[in-house]
Amino acid sequence: MRRPRWRSRALAAGVVAAALVGLAGCGAGPAGPPTLNWYINPDDGGQAEIAARCTTAAAGKYRIAVSQLPRQSAEQRQQLVRRLAANDTSIDIMSLDPPYIPEFAEAGFLAPVPDDVAQRTTTGVVNSAIEGASWRGRLVTVPMWANTQLLWYRKSMVAGTGLDMSKPVTWDQVIAAAQSKNKQVAAQGIRAESLTVWLNALVESGGGQIVTNPSPDDPKGVQLGLDSPAATKAAEIMKATAPVAGPGFSTASEDENSEAFQGGDAMFSPIWPFIWGKVKSAVEDGSVPASVPADYGWALYPRTDASQPSKPPYGGINLGVGAFSANPELAYEATECITSTENQAYYFVSNGNPAAKEAVYKDPEVLEEFPMAPVIEQSLQQAAPRPQTAYYSEVSESIQRIYHPTGGIDPATVGPAAAALIKAVLAKEKLL
Repeated sequence: MRRPRWRSRALAAGVVAAALVGLAGCGAGPAGPPTLNWYINPDDGGQAEIAARCTTAAAGKYRIAVSQLPRQSAEQRQQLVRRLAANDTSIDIMSLDPPYIPEFAEAGFLAPVPDDVAQRTTTGVVNSAIEGASWRGRLVTVPMWANTQLLWYRKSMVAGTGLDMSKPVTWDQVIAAAQSKNKQVAAQGIRAESLTVWLNALVESGGGQIVTNPSPDDPKGVQLGLDSPAATKAAEIMKATAPVAGPGFSTASEDENSEAFQGGDAMFSPIWPFIWGKVKSAVEDGSVPASVPADYGWALYPRTDASQPSKPPYGGINLGVGAFSANPELAYEATECITSTENQAYYFVSNGNPAAKEAVYKDPEVLEEFPMAPVIEQSLQQAAPRPQTAYYSEVSESIQRIYHPTGGIDPATVGPAAAALIKAVLAKEKLL
């Protein structure tokens, strides 16, 4: 990554954002254009830079000031929910983790997306990002950036296993290949959101769904598919991965797994594209040999069922406009600037966050920095969001409790046990 360039931009953006906050809070002098407050998730300065760009592009019509949310997505949700429940008018734009969008929409926390904005902001956007930005058949947020997991592999280790990585591979094949070379499959075994991400991708790839009927108006009516053949197969894969996932599997997060893959302990890792920027940075600082990135290979997420295309994890950030904003029209105008093709390409190259817009994947600078960009785009077209339900937090936390540690689960009973806990929690018969 060209870190000196984007870090200097981020510093300048931070100065601009701080200045705008100061202007917004100053009581003296003539009133200026409206200040739109954009609550962002932590990144490497990209959203602050885009805020500065769009402030300039607005030519005095509005300013955008950024405020940073906590690092963990659950804490971001908690802070925003608490403030929006109090009808906070200071929240104009929010960077939202897709799993929480149904909850925000159902609670009335999001200003309706105008039809013309919806049409413009979904044209040429990858399928999973549109699905993840929608609820009850309508777009309720604006897609900004979209993320997905690829199957990363070390070329030198795969050689001789018989696997042809130019063709779709299954989880069973990946596990067997790692066993044959006494190497790891660096999957996320920690009791955290990443465990739900993994289970959901496995179930969806097998033709099933964790939530089969979200029943937004009645939590007791939520229907689950955790006793399906797809869910049983998913549990079998999770259990079979444990012996080849390394000794710290039960606490392994994305950070630990990227290190295991970079260091050569792991032959495979199903993980987000940040792993590419990380190894390039390690080469720059001299902590790994310059030859290591050339040994990195990438492919579509493994299949659960050999006969069905995989449905990789989908993540990223979408933009919601606060229901109590004093300037919702300007806020939606700002979201169109923020999510422009130019800004999404900048954000991809500078911060490593893949775009929602298909055109970005043809950008020469993007392809230079991320040669795997075409595979990322294909993955995003196939990807499936996590269960879309207004009760996502309860669903995910229940799954994390029952499926962890994955090495000790019984594939025949773990799904029904998780479903029973979810039902009890939603019926307020149990607490998490």
